[in-house]
Amino acid sequence: MNIVEIKREIKNIAITGGMGFIGSNFIRYLREDVGFTGNILNIDKLTYAGNPSNLSDLENKYTFLKWDICAILDIDFIKIFDDCKIDLIINFAAESHVDKSIYGPSDFIKTNILGTFSLLEAVRKINKNIIFYQVGSDEVFGSLPEFGYFNEHSKYDPRSVYSASKASADHLVKAYYHTYGIPVLMSNCSNNYGPYQFPEKLIPLMILNMLERKPLPVYGDGKQIRDWLYVKDHCEAIWTIITKGEIGESYNIGGDNEKTNIEIIDILCELVSDHTGVPINVYRNLITHVTDRPGHDRRYAVNCDKIKRFLGWKQHMSFYLGMDSTVKWYIDNKKWINDIKTGEYLKWIENNYKDR
Repeated sequence: MNIVEIKREIKNIAITGGMGFIGSNFIRYLREDVGFTGNILNIDKLTYAGNPSNLSDLENKYTFLKWDICAILDIDFIKIFDDCKIDLIINFAAESHVDKSIYGPSDFIKTNILGTFSLLEAVRKINKNIIFYQVGSDEVFGSLPEFGYFNEHSKYDPRSVYSASKASADHLVKAYYHTYGIPVLMSNCSNNYGPYQFPEKLIPLMILNMLERKPLPVYGDGKQIRDWLYVKDHCEAIWTIITKGEIGESYNIGGDNEKTNIEIIDILCELVSDHTGVPINVYRNLITHVTDRPGHDRRYAVNCDKIKRFLGWKQHMSFYLGMDSTVKWYIDNKKWINDIKTGEYLKWIENNYKDR
């Protein structure tokens, strides 16, 4: 089968969760790398993980709307949505931190399931020709043994409330495609890393703890394996699927970089040491093994031959260069980090945006 050449024309895009880690990187990618000149409607509830400073240098290059996607069927929103003549919705909006889903599952059910349902209903009621892109996770497939890979036909076997809620969202999207004829595109990606990632996630948490000489908590033996994907490569894959992908199809997106958690931390110790001049053992001595979390999957790894073979995408960022640039970004962006640590960004949001 030849590489698909659809050359789909997209003029107006609605992006949910555009103030978050991947969403903000995607808006940046559209404007700075793709040179996209159409309208971008950035819809975000601005929870703790949504940060307007992620896009502060691009604030005149998109339209922002503070809105809860669960209230997307509000008549005021429908009018705004209709007036914008949206061609494409990309749903990045999600609660995504597995630890939080263990102790506070209701937000995951609401945002990831009911939010996706509300968006699909909006498309069904406003314009069934709007393309709906669902950004998914490889965690929906469950845990892998030492060998093998998830592919697009792997059965869903979620083990956490987070992965179960994302699996439910995927099933809803497929159902709306088959039942109502909504044109959908889907992808399931491996672990992302890069700039603007909220410090609760493994890589930024470890970098910042090293800089502050705080313990580096490692679940269990630290030998859980994840595949790591640089966020800009992920953004390029999403745009490739949007412009070339076959409607109704799902594509896996991976980094082809399998590492254990303890390997990741050791690499970060080395890179932070290189940038700060602090001896590497100072950071290694901060490693602290803690009780493993409930339902912790042992290994994720995706086969992404489909997007490579049929759509012509491939990763561009090497793992070590990507990790090094990520470490440097966190070291160089002290104000962004400090505003999160002090909660200053939340005060700014409260003073500048009304709840919707």
